[in-house]
Amino acid sequence: MTLPKEQRTTIGVDIWKAQSEWPLGMPHVRALGDGLHEVRSNFPEGIARTLCYVDHDVMVLLHGFIKKTEKMPPADLSLGRKRKKDHEQNKKS
Repeated sequence: MTLPKEQRTTIGVDIWKAQSEWPLGMPHVRALGDGLHEVRSNFPEGIARTLCYVDHDVMVLLHGFIKKTEKMPPADLSLGRKRKKDHEQNKKS
């Protein structure tokens, strides 16, 4: 909610596109391994990433952030993987 409304709208549209056209590849969605993906939204000040995975027919959004470099920040990737694992374990409970 800290992003301007136009950016939030763009991210929402990009997520909707990924959901409705799944599976979707680059430049909109990039696979990160182990079923984890990133939905990419480009802005002049950086690239918004929404980490997600698909659980049967549901796209589970795990973590969102804006990065300014090409490389994925390890802390953000670790957080996405942890949340995916937590979600999968909670489904079994």
